[in-house]
Amino acid sequence: MLIVMEKTATPEEINNVVTSIEEKGYTARPIPGGDRVSIGILHNKGPVDGSLFSGLAGVKDVVRVTRPYKLVSREFKMEDTIIKLGDVSIGNGHLTIIAGPCAVESEIQALTIAEHVKKAGASIFRGGAFKPRTSPYSFQGLGEEGLKILAKVRETTGMPVVTEVMDDATFDLVEEYTDIIQIGTRNMQNFSLLRRAGGSDKPILLKRGMAATIDEWLMAAEYILERGNGQVILCERGVRTFVHHSRNTLDLSAVPVILKESHLPIIIDPSHAAGRRDQVIPLSRAAAAVDAHGLMVEVHHEPEKALCDGSQSLYPEQFQELCDQVRSIFNIYNA
Repeated sequence: MLIVMEKTATPEEINNVVTSIEEKGYTARPIPGGDRVSIGILHNKGPVDGSLFSGLAGVKDVVRVTRPYKLVSREFKMEDTIIKLGDVSIGNGHLTIIAGPCAVESEIQALTIAEHVKKAGASIFRGGAFKPRTSPYSFQGLGEEGLKILAKVRETTGMPVVTEVMDDATFDLVEEYTDIIQIGTRNMQNFSLLRRAGGSDKPILLKRGMAATIDEWLMAAEYILERGNGQVILCERGVRTFVHHSRNTLDLSAVPVILKESHLPIIIDPSHAAGRRDQVIPLSRAAAAVDAHGLMVEVHHEPEKALCDGSQSLYPEQFQELCDQVRSIFNIYNA
């Protein structure tokens, strides 16, 4: 349930409503809006009697929430959430491009790619320090050394950096070095990791599980928001189907559904969806056309030598082409 306060509600009236909710054994979550405060009721095990709160001073309306996910839904918060990292914004009104290699391989490699992608139009650098690989014999990442290289990239280029966290054991370390913490597709329903992310003060980039429904994906995000971290970026990266022409099937229909159901920003990862370089630019154009808030693209200056996912990594000149094309599409819809 959501208690909507009057625009003129005083801090004292808001606090009185919070107290009334908590006295009845529920959890109250104030949600500041554009011109008024709403208060969400959480951890209720059954229907809540709205009449208990509708007569309190400062209350404008009592709204029943119909979705199983509460905090991520537009029923709880109508205004779009915009994630800000210095001069970089992710969310409504912005097309934010994140780019870099699948894995950080060396300082020279990371800085070389970072210079290319920043020049082309990327505003956030991506690179894996810890790599969850299907095979235990594949390159697993440089670990803390990779995190230090990402910090060097940020220091040198001014771009915020994003990297994936694998587990609770390395969360503190990743949190120390990165600006955005990614939870990958294999960990989308790692609930202890989601709870730990909810206690972080860093934005969380939550990838959709490879076989997850949209409801399951939003419920995973709910775990993070329920613990207090409202800075969640959803990332569609393709779902597992029976096709062989691409690694996964990019579910672009997820974008308008998320835009309708949730206030959280959603970006697209065309690289992992396609698994093939020649599909990345067309899928990126389509992502811009359906109003995704951004892209996360793999780029490598020597993909034939890459230790991870070289076949889906764009050359720098291809990435420049991608940026030019998606910006043009974005500008048409936002003219």
